[in-house]
Amino acid sequence: MQDLRHYKVEPPAPVTLDGRYVRVEPYVEQQHLAGLWDGLGGNQGVNALIRYFPNEDFSGPEAFGAWLSGANASGSLITHVFRAKADDRLVGMASLMRADPKNGVVEVGSVAHGAAMKRSPLSTEAHYLLARHVFEDLGYRRYEWKCHNDNAPSKITAARYGFTFEGVFRQHMISKGANRDTAWFSMIDSEWPLLKAAFEAWLDPQNFDANGQQKQRLEDLRATLKAQAQT
Repeated sequence: MQDLRHYKVEPPAPVTLDGRYVRVEPYVEQQHLAGLWDGLGGNQGVNALIRYFPNEDFSGPEAFGAWLSGANASGSLITHVFRAKADDRLVGMASLMRADPKNGVVEVGSVAHGAAMKRSPLSTEAHYLLARHVFEDLGYRRYEWKCHNDNAPSKITAARYGFTFEGVFRQHMISKGANRDTAWFSMIDSEWPLLKAAFEAWLDPQNFDANGQQKQRLEDLRATLKAQAQT
């Protein structure tokens, strides 16, 4: 059993993380709000994209920015935006939240992927960079992903990235005047080396054909690496 009597990590802080396809940047309202609002779909698309967030619909970018800035000022969120390196556009966001440094636990939440992130390596690399930061730079033991249990795309995404489904917290909260059951997922530090290897194999340019289509799925690469580790 690991001796954790002297285990100590610091709270997460805003950080810039550079990948091959995407850059993860700390959210700064003056620099990012307009581009982020547009990247998430603008007036016609943002509320539909984040319909499972507990917030009421946003009337426009000012209301969205007020929520983000307030949550970050209070420390409840540490929001990062995702910038596509190919064209410098903002394409999505995610926040580190509910950090518990004493136990080495932090959650990634308020995740929103704009249309430009679909069918591309952008989202996978962004979440690889965040997970690597949590485990390798910060030394955390547990990384969580939680979502509304009705949010099937989020649950599929969590499983694809390698988070393990742990169960459903029934009647976890009231969201937008209705009950929310919350699905819990996690990855832990002992799993990270294999998860990291699968991420890096999937993100390798050789895993994509001339049309940018993947040759091997992330789930299949992970399964192959797991089988190899067990032989």
